[in-house]
Amino acid sequence: VIARKRRKHEMGRLPANTKLGARRISTVRTRGGNTKVRALRLDGGNFAWGSEATVQPARILDVVYNATSNELVRTKTLVKNAIVAVDAAPFKLFYAKHYGVNVDAANTKKKAAAAAKNKKAKKGAAAGAGKFDVNKASAALKRKWAFRNRTHKIEKALEDQLKLGRVLAKITTRPGQHGRSDGALLEGAELSFYQKKLESKKKSKK
Repeated sequence: VIARKRRKHEMGRLPANTKLGARRISTVRTRGGNTKVRALRLDGGNFAWGSEATVQPARILDVVYNATSNELVRTKTLVKNAIVAVDAAPFKLFYAKHYGVNVDAANTKKKAAAAAKNKKAKKGAAAGAGKFDVNKASAALKRKWAFRNRTHKIEKALEDQLKLGRVLAKITTRPGQHGRSDGALLEGAELSFYQKKLESKKKSKK
């Protein structure tokens, strides 16, 4: 019998099991003196909005769906192709700056009325001061917006998500290999598919 010993190139390592939390990464030395970046915890990433050809850094709020196992959703594990809920604020800001459309227009009016009644809401008003004011735009910028809005139309499902402040996205990088959790917003048929999945999941729980 020819004994065959273990080879270095056949070696496997423990899975990273990247969790949702404050950023924590470690490096691993690999074959040939190369390194892998192992993410142990991540709380954000760069997410692409494909139809608008823009990428925005956004905070990951929650892991909502994973085709592999519900256990990965329960433990909030970040892996490639996991469906996550992302903070919509950076995308709303981009939309306001690029098209002059304030998605939260109705909500901000209600908040302003409530703030006028309540004197304690001064801190909240100061926090919202950093937002882009569409009404203060120059004439040249308004002409740009008018030109862009002639042919532009946002998807209804995506607009509803922006109003809620949470957008569904898919992680496209490998956090356990690259130490990053970047991805892309769900749109079109893909978005409707995962929305149906989440609705059926809610019904089954009831």
